[in-house]
Amino acid sequence: MTILIVATSNPGKLQEMQTYLKDSNWELQLKPSELEIEETGDTFTANACLKASEVAKATGEWAIADDSGLQVDALQGAPGIYSARYGKTDKDRIERLLRELGNGSNREGQFVCVIAMARPNGEIALQAEGICRGTIEHTPRGTSGFGYDPIFYLPEQQLTFAEMTPEMKQRYSHRGKAFASLLPQLSKLT
Repeated sequence: MTILIVATSNPGKLQEMQTYLKDSNWELQLKPSELEIEETGDTFTANACLKASEVAKATGEWAIADDSGLQVDALQGAPGIYSARYGKTDKDRIERLLRELGNGSNREGQFVCVIAMARPNGEIALQAEGICRGTIEHTPRGTSGFGYDPIFYLPEQQLTFAEMTPEMKQRYSHRGKAFASLLPQLSKLT
């Protein structure tokens, strides 16, 4: 098995990536906790590539990173790349977003996820993007998931991400779609 460093300190994200890559020849490990990469890119793609490349160069191993967030049409794409920094807690972020949206009728938006994989020398070997369109609920619904999941509604499923089982979310989410695009490319590498 080849070591693949996940460019995060979040064990939950490591576990999620292990689920997507369970049938691959990669042994996933968390990046060293002392290695911090500042997200200075102005797009999801730039930040994912930056994190993967810097972690690969620092560790001398293959690295994978994702950058993702929520883009709301009525807010001109905000919170976008600042999704995780839109408030101190998930509750703060949701409250701010709902306050900014108010009672407006345009509640459409999308979750975007870009995944980048870098060779040990930092060169980007693969990247993939997944987009999931939906609408923003007026009040949170559901108890699963994290972040904006309680207010992100998929009309075709008639559920928020927070109301879905993990398997459903994996199938329909932006991250699931990005991994579905990445896996065929990944098999060509191994």
